[in-house]
Amino acid sequence: MSPGDMVGFALTALLRHRRRSLLSVIGMTVGVASVVVLTALGEGARRYVMDQFSSLGTNLLIVIPGRNETTGAFPGVGGVPNDLTLDDAQALKRGIRSVRLVVPIVVASETVSHRERRRQVGVLGTTHDFLEARELRVTAGEFLPRGEMDRGAPVAVIGVTLARELFPDQNAIGSMIRIGDWRMRVIGVLEEKGHQIGLNLDDLAIVPVASAMRLFDRSSLFRILLKLEVQADIEAAKRQTLAILTDRHDEEDVTCITQESVVASLSKILNSLTLAVAGIAAISLTVAGLGVMNLMLVSVSERTSEVGLLKALGAAGNQILALFLTEAILLATAGAVAGIVLGHLAVTVFVMKYPTFPAAPPAWAIAAVSVVAVGLGAAFGVLPARRANRLDPVAALAGR
Repeated sequence: MSPGDMVGFALTALLRHRRRSLLSVIGMTVGVASVVVLTALGEGARRYVMDQFSSLGTNLLIVIPGRNETTGAFPGVGGVPNDLTLDDAQALKRGIRSVRLVVPIVVASETVSHRERRRQVGVLGTTHDFLEARELRVTAGEFLPRGEMDRGAPVAVIGVTLARELFPDQNAIGSMIRIGDWRMRVIGVLEEKGHQIGLNLDDLAIVPVASAMRLFDRSSLFRILLKLEVQADIEAAKRQTLAILTDRHDEEDVTCITQESVVASLSKILNSLTLAVAGIAAISLTVAGLGVMNLMLVSVSERTSEVGLLKALGAAGNQILALFLTEAILLATAGAVAGIVLGHLAVTVFVMKYPTFPAAPPAWAIAAVSVVAVGLGAAFGVLPARRANRLDPVAALAGR
């Protein structure tokens, strides 16, 4: 019996029991589609985070108050021995040759209003250099004025969403708004940018850092961003940063992290999560494989006479074994192909609904799920095939 004859014989046998065959294919399809969709979402999350950090630019150092070794938590969470101040930012600007921009940041949430319209939004205190450090642009007006960090003017730059909500029928530039109890003049509107690292830049108010610290009664900065020169040695700048702040605070009470280290750590975490959810989804593949085995066992029990006739006509034992294995592999292959197509369709619909989320099944997941699905079909088809192979020809012809 040639391979072509064997495939044709197996297809004929499966089509004779269309309903049972379809149910087994559906089970395998659901299992494969689950793996495709979940790995696509995991890969999309990884790409999204990587894109978000890449949008910050390169050669970036982030200084956070508090040490993770001291607090036993994520850097910056919990109490810290010393505040991270504007004077610290000035000292870093003077003391590190390779630094191009030093950007102090204060973040809080506050009510921003214009006449009867008001919104609760994020308010960010920073300096003019924030525009270049975060690679942003102003679509109308201008950004925060240049000047000393400790001199805060009553001005604000707002995002496009906030501008539309507060000023639906007029130009926001030059208008007065209230941030908390403070009156501030709008001098600029940011270009539409969306979310970056959990911050919605379109629904945000940006004010001078000194004004923000007075507005929120803060003595400590949330972060200090250091933008280094293109050819700068990041590790050397990190050591200099820690040395300067340790000297000023009499102890090492800050955490200094690089963009590359954050990206690498998050990438490892998200890759692990992707593999974990793929493993969970693979359980449904195992269940689908059991369905294939049950179908083949029933098929063997119903086709004893057929097996006996094949043996009586001279079919060898390994041909009988190969015949039933071919049926199991065909079922698994059909389910795998249908599952991959269904998974891609589901991911496509998801991306159409959420276009900013770059979900896409990785090539390794497609290859792995295809191999595993067909492998499980073959593995779970071995028992029924061996059972058919062991049938006695005379008893099988008699239907026993």
